[in-house]
Amino acid sequence: MSDRSANATRLTEIVALVGSRGFQTIDSLAQHFDVTVQTIRRDLNALAAEGKISRYRGGAGLPSSIENMEYERRKVVHLAAKQRIAAMAACDVPDHASLFINIGSTTEQVARALLDHTHLRIITNNLNVARIMSENPDFRIVVTGGTVRNRDGGITGQATRDMLDQFRADLGIIGISGIDADGGLYDYDMDEVICSQAIIRNARRVLLVTDHSKFGRPALMRVGNLAQIAALYTDLPPPAPIAALIASLGVELHIAPEGEDGATARHPA
Repeated sequence: MSDRSANATRLTEIVALVGSRGFQTIDSLAQHFDVTVQTIRRDLNALAAEGKISRYRGGAGLPSSIENMEYERRKVVHLAAKQRIAAMAACDVPDHASLFINIGSTTEQVARALLDHTHLRIITNNLNVARIMSENPDFRIVVTGGTVRNRDGGITGQATRDMLDQFRADLGIIGISGIDADGGLYDYDMDEVICSQAIIRNARRVLLVTDHSKFGRPALMRVGNLAQIAALYTDLPPPAPIAALIASLGVELHIAPEGEDGATARHPA
């Protein structure tokens, strides 16, 4: 087994141990895997950056299901992967289309990837998406009403949901905070969740863009289910149970492998 494969296997097993046993100390994990404490510290820091565990002094525990990582951090975590995912999803958006785009660092990358399109009409509750897409004078952009979140430029709440319900768009491009093994789609903020639900409800076709760290990641509030998604765009193959569910639902699975700049692998289920 290569060093990279061994490291990936160890990371997966660390998440499983924390999930089944709760808090684990650095020393106990180093002993369990027969590696140095420095190696375990690096592993825990990497897993915490992905939101798969919570890092504490001396060890690691279960990640929070009620609090997302801060926006400035989300913007840079897996940035290259998000850019590849965005480029792949943008290829499937035709010119002269109407689309919803919701809140999220990955959907913001999709907005950038769409800038060379023509005659798009965009409805968004994300000020960052509106700003990015306003660089193309050929686009018509509708920004929803509602309450602006200072931390990330998201617009949420009942007024936002009500305005989204006034539209019927060709595509809904959404991000998510967590995908459970049962196909459930989850997020952290109720006001944001009701807006994403409105987008799913009012889009003729829903495209989900998410990097691999969201598979199995806990979040508190249910947005919907993979059965409501037409296509999923990600950077690594999903875990086996989720991959099997995707195939059984007939959801298109598109994967942009790591290290292939601009190249993608497509796996329609």
